Amino acid sequence: MIPKHLTSKHPTLKRLMLGSAFGSALLLAGCATGPGGSSIYVPAAPPPDYDRSEPADASSTSSQDSATPARPSSAREATPREPDPAPRYRDEGDALSGAAASLIARADSLLAQGRTQAAIGQLERAQRISPRSAEVYFKLSEAYVTADNLGAAEQFTLKGLSLAGRNAGLQRSGWLLLADIRRARGNVAGADQAEARASAL
Repeated sequence: MIPKHLTSKHPTLKRLMLGSAFGSALLLAGCATGPGGSSIYVPAAPPPDYDRSEPADASSTSSQDSATPARPSSAREATPREPDPAPRYRDEGDALSGAAASLIARADSLLAQGRTQAAIGQLERAQRISPRSAEVYFKLSEAYVTADNLGAAEQFTLKGLSLAGRNAGLQRSGWLLLADIRRARGNVAGADQAEARASAL
């Protein structure tokens, strides 16, 4: 700043100082405003830790997520249930009940009279009472042989054999009955096989 006693003695110097101050003010005003008087926005300096790298593309991120296969569930798969085994020839059957034995005796009497269908009816009742008795099925087989229904007779014999258990007498009777039925049906090889099973007991 110029001393006051110099400016009072030199008016020209004073005018130069005023002009210089005025020019400085105009220069500052020009930095703050743009053409037409509009204000100029000067952005603040970013903080030192500001990251200027571009953000990751959201679409690419989502596509990567969708491309990743989903993990299978950790739940254990249900183990398939084993089918029930077919009846075997050595399965144990039930003992013949008294009511079923009475019906079988009545069926024998009816067969002797030639009343085959009535006898089958009595044996079917005995079957419902003792459904796991080998004797009932052998008697049904004999009744169907009398009725000339050899296919049904063979099936009932096989069912009786599956319930004969360890009773060697029932097994032998069943195999011999099966041999007769198969021979009557023309199955000679099957009949021989059944007789061989009976002989082995």
